Amino acid sequence: MMGNLVPFLVQWGLTSLSLWVASYLFSGLRFADGGSLLIAALLLGFANAVVKPLLILFTLPLTVLTMGLFLLVVNALVLMLVSALVSGFTISSFWTAFFASIFISLFSLFISGMLF
Repeated sequence: MMGNLVPFLVQWGLTSLSLWVASYLFSGLRFADGGSLLIAALLLGFANAVVKPLLILFTLPLTVLTMGLFLLVVNALVLMLVSALVSGFTISSFWTAFFASIFISLFSLFISGMLF
């Protein structure tokens, strides 16, 4: 049990940190409080594990046609979905979500690369 919990908590922490830093870099991405940040990070992890693969499957022809660039749009849509579901988490526009999702992905990759 504990073996599965630690990686989950580390990933949740990395996602929370990434969202928190993104909220300081992107003026259109805001959290009302720490609770909404933690819930958004948890829901983003769930959405990336469950919803995102389904979106990728449904948009596969478009993804192939754009040579994978449409995946950036999928990432932004998943982030916007999370903001719609979490009270206290707001994103001002699609473009904010688009660039913030790129930053969050790269920042998480960088930090996890430094840790592991």
